[in-house]
Amino acid sequence: MAIKKHGSAEWQGGLKDGKGSISTQSGALDSYPYGFKQRFEGVKGSNPEELIGAAHASCFSMALSMILGEEGFTADHIKTTAEVTLEEVKDGFAVTASHLTLEAKVPGVDQATFKKLANKAKEGCPISKLLVAKITLEASLKE
Repeated sequence: MAIKKHGSAEWQGGLKDGKGSISTQSGALDSYPYGFKQRFEGVKGSNPEELIGAAHASCFSMALSMILGEEGFTADHIKTTAEVTLEEVKDGFAVTASHLTLEAKVPGVDQATFKKLANKAKEGCPISKLLVAKITLEASLKE
């Protein structure tokens, strides 16, 4: 079985003075603005790195939920943030890392088991497998 989803982008103009919009198949984003100023200067709108971060965080959270369930646990709450690093390298720019920060409340699980299952989710998440960047994880279990 293959599931196919799509996102799209449109662009007009040059790199620094141009502007673009992104849309998703679901309609969650519909012609949402992105551009150089949003990416590098903090102007309101979106950029590829935050979209990758949202995709990685959401994918990881779902993978962790599945892995917890396989072990007989159900999370009351999972919150994941993915900090994606864009750096200038010798041949241009590259996404070089994605750091996951996880806070979760999972009744009945101990810290050692939680960390083991979180790392399993980090390795098994389909978006983690897509990214070639260094992916790190900081996980904290809430009481």
